[in-house]
Amino acid sequence: MKSTSPKDKDSQQNDELRNAGIAGLSAETVNRYGSAIKEHFVAYSGKDNEIGQTLKRSLQDIADSKINPQYQKQNLRQQAGFSAEIKETARYNAKKIVEGSGERKIRTDDLGQVNDPLYDHLTLDQNGNIVAGSGAQMKFVGSNPKEAFEKLISKKYAKYRQANAKLEVPADYYDGIQKEATAEIEKLQSQLARAKTPEQAAKLQKRLDDCRTVQKNLQKSEVSNQDALFARLHPKLSTAQDVVRLSAKAGAQTAAFSAAFAGSISIIGNLVAVAKGDKSPEQAVGDVAQDTGSAAVVGGVTGFTGSALKGIMQNATSQTARSLSKTALPAAAVTVAIESSKTLARYAQGEIDGVQCFEQLGEQGYSMVASAMFATIGQVAIPVPIVGALIGSMLGYALASASYETLLQSQKEAQWSHEERLQIEAQCAEQIDMIRAYRADLEQLISQYLCKNLQTFQTSFDEIKTSLAIGDVDGFVAGANSITEALGKKPSFHTLEEFDELMSSNMTFQL
Repeated sequence: MKSTSPKDKDSQQNDELRNAGIAGLSAETVNRYGSAIKEHFVAYSGKDNEIGQTLKRSLQDIADSKINPQYQKQNLRQQAGFSAEIKETARYNAKKIVEGSGERKIRTDDLGQVNDPLYDHLTLDQNGNIVAGSGAQMKFVGSNPKEAFEKLISKKYAKYRQANAKLEVPADYYDGIQKEATAEIEKLQSQLARAKTPEQAAKLQKRLDDCRTVQKNLQKSEVSNQDALFARLHPKLSTAQDVVRLSAKAGAQTAAFSAAFAGSISIIGNLVAVAKGDKSPEQAVGDVAQDTGSAAVVGGVTGFTGSALKGIMQNATSQTARSLSKTALPAAAVTVAIESSKTLARYAQGEIDGVQCFEQLGEQGYSMVASAMFATIGQVAIPVPIVGALIGSMLGYALASASYETLLQSQKEAQWSHEERLQIEAQCAEQIDMIRAYRADLEQLISQYLCKNLQTFQTSFDEIKTSLAIGDVDGFVAGANSITEALGKKPSFHTLEEFDELMSSNMTFQL
């Protein structure tokens, strides 16, 4: 077994402190994107457990709708329109949450105005009041933009024009409809200039006004025709795509923040080392690049996985899970997994023994939970986005690590004092030998235990890392479950779908 030098131990502690800082630094982004992700879980299930609301329809409900074989295409198109309404609401609200806006879109059906004759959506301000003039009607009609435009200016849709209702059209049709409207307006203006009778002029002017009204009220939906149909046919996959898309954006942001944070610290430390002659400039440049790159990876993984976990927890049926989602715990949980894998790797390489492995695993879990708690406190005490959480997280980790080390040292000193007292007072060499033998037995038992499961641990952590890199949530769960089973426990779920069902059930959630 290799001995860990004080320098290596300091480097390890610095890495762990840095990662705690990254968790705190990522907390605001994870919470913001996690809340946005929660909107998609609500759209899928139709249940907003955070506010206790059940939607009139959900993506899951619409997917279960019956289809008449004789009118399959028409039925699917109509039902895809309903899916588009729900998808539009989720994506719009998720976007506003990420932007930090309190504005929200809501379906009129969910306001109790079922089958409203004019509007499918209304916009609410941050106080929950309806924004005047925000009423919108979704129109996923026509087989192409030209056909859609003709329908929008037809007599059938006159009531929407008269009410000055916003017209939300598919994202892939919007530009085409705008072009059709512009072309038609220019043609009508030319014809109007050459009109020979008042009746002809009035007819042309009426159509011109209709075209101008449609063009003015046209709004580009967050959803395309393809998105709507896919959500109708595959609501789970559609939801997963939106979750992964938002998680990836969160990961990109936290990776950038983390790289800047760690890079700044590394530059200062390496400049000092160069000035003291401890490093060459070339070595310093390489170390800064390595520190910055590794921090970006940790930050990216923390943002991606933490935001998805936050979204799930925020819409859980368990009040405990929902409460924890409001803390920095989702971000810290990812850091614990990363640090635990490093500890097991050090044991596998013979750098630490089994007892030290268990001690470090305990310290990491204890310190990271404290880090999450202090990050939350820090954000309240220092109400500046990111800064309060960063300082609180690092302070919490440092204090927790110090207190944990003190507890361990106290235990060791107490044990040594007990052994010394036995030796001096009773001169019981047999007792001392027994104590030493117990330590050896303990080391052997732990080593045998870890060796027995080491391959499982290594394989599982490799699977977890790969899954995080490609955004495979089920792969991440499978890797974690392998460790759970190796430790003699039964996993509570095996896929993201099963976890979502667990969160939506009335079963007691145990952390």
